[in-house]
Amino acid sequence: MACGLALLLVVFPLLDIVWVITVNGLSAFSVKLFTTNTTGASGGLRNAIEGTALITLFAMLIAVPMGIGAGIHLSEYGKNKTGSAIRFLSDVLTGTPSIVLGYFSYIIFIISFGWGFSLAAAAITIAILIVPYLARITELALEQVPNTMREAAYALGATDPTVVFKVILPAASSGVITGALLALAISVGETAPLIYTAGWSNYTWDGRFTHSPVGYLTYVIWTFIDQPDAQSHALAYAAAFLVMLVVLAINIGVRLTVRRTKFV
Repeated sequence: MACGLALLLVVFPLLDIVWVITVNGLSAFSVKLFTTNTTGASGGLRNAIEGTALITLFAMLIAVPMGIGAGIHLSEYGKNKTGSAIRFLSDVLTGTPSIVLGYFSYIIFIISFGWGFSLAAAAITIAILIVPYLARITELALEQVPNTMREAAYALGATDPTVVFKVILPAASSGVITGALLALAISVGETAPLIYTAGWSNYTWDGRFTHSPVGYLTYVIWTFIDQPDAQSHALAYAAAFLVMLVVLAINIGVRLTVRRTKFV
């Protein structure tokens, strides 16, 4: 009885949030939403959708090789003081508020490097944010692979790269994909670091990585919901619904991928 009540207390607010965002977001959907840029507190979300996609894409391109590589090192070669120090620093960075990271990036990239609000600053900041998650989840996934598989590969004369990339990583693919999913969801839903690095733009990306601010969906949610007019609220709900759809699609796609790998 008590467990059921506790579950209801958790599930009901979640369902209420999903319902409100879905109803209000769908009511704001139109062709104009995807074909026009934001103009003030009106227009569409083309620039924000494009900016979110670009920030996420470049952040993942930076973070995935680094995070998975760090996870491999910690799992296979990190049973020492250096590995312990890396784990500690990774855990500290994971627990650091994202707005602190955004302020750090603002000082380094925007002021010191002189990049201005830009795609490069935003993507690197998000990559720094998600690398620790990827590293730790990859490490945990690789540690679940039985040592007998490693020993068998080495007994057959396999080298370290062969063991890692052809034996261990495929066996731990579901866990690594889960880490990539978490990183992708975080990068899509972050707001605070982007305020300090991406800025905001009512225009689509002009191809420059520096000195060119970009729009993103979470800025629309954060800013427009506080505006007094209904049109701004409609854009905010539409942006929130798009973010929710993307995260849901990522979860479904990864679950299907993980399920398929289990039967291969």
